[in-house]
Amino acid sequence: MPIYKIRGIDVDFPFQAYDCQVVYMEKVIQSLQEGKNALLESPTGTGKTLSLLCATLAWRKSFGEFSTYPNEDKGWGSSQPSSSQSVSSTPSDSQRSGLPVIIYTSRTHSQLKQVIRELKTCNYRPKMAILGSREQMCIHDNVKLLRGKAQNHACQYVCKKRKCRHHSQVSEFMKKHNPLGNEPFDIEDLVNIGRHKGPCPYYVSRELHKSADILFAPYNYLIDPGNRRSLTGIPWSKAVLIFDEAHNLESICADAASFDLPSTYITSCISEANQCIDLCIKKRAIEKSADKQFDPDNYAILKALLMKLEKKIGEVVIQSKELGFTRPGNYIYEFLSDLNVTYETANMLMDTIDNAAQFLEEANNAASGAEAKPKGTVCRLETIKDVLNIIFRDGGKSHSLFYRFHVQESQSNYSESFKAKNFRTLSWWCFNPGIAMQEFEKLGVRSIILTSGTLSPLDSFALELNLKFPIRLENPHVIDSDQIWVGVVPTGPSGYPLNSSFRTRDSLEYKQELGNTIVNFARIVPDGLLVFFPSYYMMDQCIECWKSMSHASSTQVLTIWERICKHKHPVIEPKQSALFSNAIEDFEMKLRNQSTSGAIFFAVCRGKVSEGLDFADQAGRAVVITGMPFSTKTDPKVRLKREYLDQPASRSKTDLKGLTGEEWYVQQAARAVNQAVGRVIRHRHDYGAIIFCDERFLQQGRQEQMSYWLRPHVKGYSKFGDVIFTLTKFFREKKDSLVLRPKQKEIFLVDECCSDKDGLPQIMGSSSQSPINSVSIPVQSSSGKPRLLIQASTNRTKTDNYIPVGSIPPANRATLPDQFNNLQQQFNYFKRDLESHCVEVVDLSSEEVLKLPFSLKKQKVLETRNDHLERENKRALPLSLCGKISEKKEVILGNTSSGTSCSGEVESRGSAFLTQVREKLSVAEYKDFVGFMKALKSKTMTITPVLESIAKLFSFPGRFSLLKMFKDFVPTKYHEKYEELLRIHRPQD
Repeated sequence: MPIYKIRGIDVDFPFQAYDCQVVYMEKVIQSLQEGKNALLESPTGTGKTLSLLCATLAWRKSFGEFSTYPNEDKGWGSSQPSSSQSVSSTPSDSQRSGLPVIIYTSRTHSQLKQVIRELKTCNYRPKMAILGSREQMCIHDNVKLLRGKAQNHACQYVCKKRKCRHHSQVSEFMKKHNPLGNEPFDIEDLVNIGRHKGPCPYYVSRELHKSADILFAPYNYLIDPGNRRSLTGIPWSKAVLIFDEAHNLESICADAASFDLPSTYITSCISEANQCIDLCIKKRAIEKSADKQFDPDNYAILKALLMKLEKKIGEVVIQSKELGFTRPGNYIYEFLSDLNVTYETANMLMDTIDNAAQFLEEANNAASGAEAKPKGTVCRLETIKDVLNIIFRDGGKSHSLFYRFHVQESQSNYSESFKAKNFRTLSWWCFNPGIAMQEFEKLGVRSIILTSGTLSPLDSFALELNLKFPIRLENPHVIDSDQIWVGVVPTGPSGYPLNSSFRTRDSLEYKQELGNTIVNFARIVPDGLLVFFPSYYMMDQCIECWKSMSHASSTQVLTIWERICKHKHPVIEPKQSALFSNAIEDFEMKLRNQSTSGAIFFAVCRGKVSEGLDFADQAGRAVVITGMPFSTKTDPKVRLKREYLDQPASRSKTDLKGLTGEEWYVQQAARAVNQAVGRVIRHRHDYGAIIFCDERFLQQGRQEQMSYWLRPHVKGYSKFGDVIFTLTKFFREKKDSLVLRPKQKEIFLVDECCSDKDGLPQIMGSSSQSPINSVSIPVQSSSGKPRLLIQASTNRTKTDNYIPVGSIPPANRATLPDQFNNLQQQFNYFKRDLESHCVEVVDLSSEEVLKLPFSLKKQKVLETRNDHLERENKRALPLSLCGKISEKKEVILGNTSSGTSCSGEVESRGSAFLTQVREKLSVAEYKDFVGFMKALKSKTMTITPVLESIAKLFSFPGRFSLLKMFKDFVPTKYHEKYEELLRIHRPQD
């Protein structure tokens, strides 16, 4: 592995780094060294996650070794620690207190799972832990079936009553398995340990986090004060907080500090309080207990207070249903004081609610019988406790300046047999997301790093969080300009303006013009096409119109919808989350359907499709943005947020430049567009088109809010004919420039790699970007991981080199089949051991290196990928494989022992073998194969690990013939070893 010296820190990186990766790592290390906050944007495909991990861990290691053990096992198998791993050898808290702790958070568990996969490719092995919810970790036969607070209550109940054997085994397990955490693991690994060895994964993770060098957790473990307090033993003044995929962080922070309390919830709380009164009376009558926990008067007071609250909300005068009733944030204290709810009485109320929740849980389980399954109780009263915690946080009222008090009429929709019922909702909305982030400043954390592929515009992001971010970065992409087409289409085929603003979006002319525009794109764009609407309303209205409307020409008998379906199979994003997975499966299936040129996915900005999926390669060759996704101006929360930002008082508490309501409103829409655009161009060798079908995107202000990497490629077109001509030419040229290889039948290729799929540098073969310095690495996989081969049931009949998509995984690749994990992990360990023997230090501290041109241009524009790959092959293969790869280019492959040229017979066999290898392997895998040969030739790798690696490469379905043929080129003295590999990797009948 190359080692880069960045700001005096040796960073061990598993690949030859691109310029943008080195610059990204430099910014990370600067933030950590100077103890400053950083805001870092780097597009998907640039190796952001791996760069962040390597830079952070290299900086941490500069303070001292990690808390792992030398010569440890992997922590999974042995039940007894060795003498060097005894309990007494565990570093104490006092020994670790002087060392920094890294807390790495992301939005979802699946995103964290992929981060840990990236950690496995690093050479760093910190002591790690991962935190998650009971929903992900519980293995109790009955409790795992529950969800939410019901599950939490059931877990606490069975643990308290010592009815959970998994919980009781945690302490003993931790004593015997100190190495756990020395090697990267994820939640699934913990769950498997629990199932096979017995301890509760949830409570094991709680124990592990106390001694971890790096802790992985979802956002809420830092943002929620209660969860944050559960992180015991964290030296906050030494802590580094990393928020990955942070583009939604501001809304998450604001929502966590706000609440909406429907009157229907209060009615449920009154019922629960009444139930507690009845249970207390019965319990006292039976047990004659004087315990205050069972005093019915406490719950009678709680019930009376809730009834007054319900009545008071109902008495609020709402003059306009649209505007509701709004007051400044501090009005909440006046409102509650009439109920005698103050900071002092609130604490007593919360204690009463805690007792009530416990009381109801015990009563619920007691009524079911001693041997019954724990049911888990959903206690609505805990909602009131959450509300009180938000209102009376820190015992002060100053935070109310950032809030608005609001009461509005709402309507619940029941089945048709019931009439809709009106109710009211009391809301206390936080309009300063910085409240949550400022808590970390109070704790004195060392640095806060926010990173994502779509943070732009950065200024508004920093202003919203009310923190200073002196270190910022907007990275370019690693793709070349010929891999992307970006255009603004202001008019449709008939010249009618495309503008989805409120004044034109409902006109038939606009809908028809947009529909005909999409018909043209469906005809031109190959494979997958994504079309994003500003809202569900607009999507529904347009599709309904297209289904009933034909072309303006009287000769056109097909409707617009039928013409779209003629070219591509349609899929529509559902509003119901439960139906979303079905829509994805439908899209995958329709992409494989040969009756059309692919599939088209109609989706919504800010929806699930725009946020969480990776439409790489054929899954997403183009994305169409049909308009600016502005939020509804009349929505009470949007209206009050704009008013709040326009008030000078909202900016007087900080020396940061203020953000106006209109600026916030526009930039929120711009960020949603950037998220949707980010679904395509997912890795270094991907290509696609981004089409803005709204004339407002011609405005300079709109383009300035696009992601940094996208702006240089944007071009406006005054004529629709020019759009069609250039777009058709783009896809034709990309099709013609594909690396030529026979089409692969019955096989889908899916890369199991990071969210920045194949974005890491290609060490061998085609690399269109010049690395920052020359680093010799004899062997390296392009993606660092084997590719997955999934058998398909149908054959492609196209004449191009089309590789059909196998599935649409999340952007973090977290849902790929687990049966390949062990193979992948062994492959990574093997590579790590190999590359540790070949390390070259690249000093990036000199002025000469740092002033290298920051360019992503190809050094030789006339060199094709085939030219480059074959030129590499001429230098590479050390075994007796000889032959011609093409008719014009000859590769002479000498024998490593004799250096003599091959005989004609051997040359013929070698040529035939290489031809089959290129047929059956992808380009990336072929580079891996060449890399192994180069490593053998340069003597950086002995033949045994080379043979083992090639055996794994050739062991996938349909490749065993390659494994057998390769024996002809193996020296005789290694035949016995190779025969053993053949037996191991022989396909099962």
